[in-house]
Amino acid sequence: MAILENLKHYSELRSYSRETLNTLAAELREYIVSVVSRTGGHMASSLGAVELILALLRSFDPEEDKIVFDVGHQTYAYKILTGRRDRFPTLRQWGGISGFPKRSESPCDHFDVGHSSTSLSAALGYAKARDILGGDGHVVAVIGDASLLNGLAFEALNYTKESNTKVIYILNDNTMSISPRVGGFATHLARLSSSTAYNSLKRAIKESCSSLPKGQALENALGKLKDHIKSIVKPINVFDEMDINYWGPFDGHNVEEIEYVLELAKKYDKPVLIHLVTVKGKGFEEAEREPTKYHGVPPLAPKRVGQTHLRSWSEAASSAVCDLAERDGRVVCLTAAMKCGSKLEDFAARFPDRFFDVGIAEGHMLTMAAGMAAGGLRPVVFIYSTFLQRAMDQLTHDIAMQKLPVVIAVDRSGLIGDDGETHQGLLDISWSRSIPNLMVTAPRDEEGLNSLLEVAMRRDGPTVIRFPRGEAIPSLHRTKARGEVLMDDLPVPEILERGGQCALVGYGRTVELMLKAREEIVSAGGTPPTVVDLKCAKPLPRAAIEELLAQHDLLIVAEDGYREGGVGEAIATLAETMRSSRNPGRVITLGIPDIFVPQGTMGEQAEFCGLTHRRVVAEYEEHQKRENRRRTGVKGVR
Repeated sequence: MAILENLKHYSELRSYSRETLNTLAAELREYIVSVVSRTGGHMASSLGAVELILALLRSFDPEEDKIVFDVGHQTYAYKILTGRRDRFPTLRQWGGISGFPKRSESPCDHFDVGHSSTSLSAALGYAKARDILGGDGHVVAVIGDASLLNGLAFEALNYTKESNTKVIYILNDNTMSISPRVGGFATHLARLSSSTAYNSLKRAIKESCSSLPKGQALENALGKLKDHIKSIVKPINVFDEMDINYWGPFDGHNVEEIEYVLELAKKYDKPVLIHLVTVKGKGFEEAEREPTKYHGVPPLAPKRVGQTHLRSWSEAASSAVCDLAERDGRVVCLTAAMKCGSKLEDFAARFPDRFFDVGIAEGHMLTMAAGMAAGGLRPVVFIYSTFLQRAMDQLTHDIAMQKLPVVIAVDRSGLIGDDGETHQGLLDISWSRSIPNLMVTAPRDEEGLNSLLEVAMRRDGPTVIRFPRGEAIPSLHRTKARGEVLMDDLPVPEILERGGQCALVGYGRTVELMLKAREEIVSAGGTPPTVVDLKCAKPLPRAAIEELLAQHDLLIVAEDGYREGGVGEAIATLAETMRSSRNPGRVITLGIPDIFVPQGTMGEQAEFCGLTHRRVVAEYEEHQKRENRRRTGVKGVR
């Protein structure tokens, strides 16, 4: 990788020949594959955008011009070429560089992203700031074909004419999202990319550029073909109808061709959308053949002899919903471009007429589910916690307000690891607890997941069932009275172990943490604490919690969500209301502090946030010391 290793600054790219650029593109792909194979990351998208990145850095100065990427899956070559080559092996690691653009990481990163379809709106904002403050830099937004299908992107497109500003949109069209893109607009893009205008324009550019100066040749070619392009494309071109100048499609793997069009766009004083056709996973045969598999890849860790693998929470939830659908013809399943991520391939194959992939359109999905429920169906919506944030309004007004029986299967809840701040599933507990009519639950194991789904199907209102990333435990700490007991449609908290004056309260993933803490306390000769699986974050089982508070000196509550607005805070508030009539136990809450948790392993993140069994043990031991001092009459101790 001699060229890449010798590149000192991205400005040197402007002097490279076509041959050198092609060699550099190959080196970049080799480097990306080698690093991502160790760290995990978004491989296929970044491989498909290498030539686009090279053309952008030859045409624009990323420190002066504003290049805004959508989602950020395609930016690895950009990171490498803008001063982060040596740090690239730290990708997605604790203290390393982010898998997404990040303003605090580089002056070449202009907008923090991770969720789709924000680039056009952000670019318009940057362009307006330039216009008002008197700047003269270019503003470029790079968006994928799947992200363009989201409502937020359409809102930005609709406002582009009204904005009356110069902005360059680049559509990176690889015909894919995480799963194949869906919808009418996807078909429209396919028609554009396969139209005769593409081939005609490519031929004209090549023929003209062979004998004329490069920039002028392309300008002349585009001028000559203007009427021809319009006659072929404009009748079906939605961008022209929105008064956005559409140029393309062009070959997204031809640096010179991309660069010619970018140079023209720089001279143009109106909004332009440049349509590039690329191949997801370009240059890596396996990724080209299976782009979905190589969209987001885990680290390729060596397998240990005798190692067994449990199925993931996503697989367990999907399997359970398949069983429900087998018994009940009203059960339908919805996802927002996450069929593979949520392991719904089996459901889609077995019940094709009851499976709905709506594309990257979370808000639409939840309102559609509301309509389905109002019409008599029993919809189950699979969605990552971080993406549910994008549909809070729909969950509140369209589902909960109407008390419709929609099940929201919230995948990737809690700490999720190396995708970092934008993808942590930490907000759903605090904000969903504020929504009336909504039941919010979390199972500790597969058995509990199956039971809670059965409970949700019997309810007349909406239910959230949240579960974490990673492997699901089939059965964690079975009790004699296992199974869900209902009281007014609310799963009753389960006492897993009875003990002394300290109670360890968890739900979902944190139940295992509490059992581990108890084990360590007992091993050290301490008084065994009570361990409780709360099961429900909303509504709180008030009577059961009041009983726990009355019977124990200390309640330690652990939750994999923010402390502020969480269950621990609610229990502490309940304890305060009891103090006038009783002497309730003290409440300590372990959870996520008031920060955006950085990338790393889930273990590193938990340690950073103090959400570990060792922290539980430490709080227990400190309480015991306080109690011992109090009993011995040490002054100054209350």
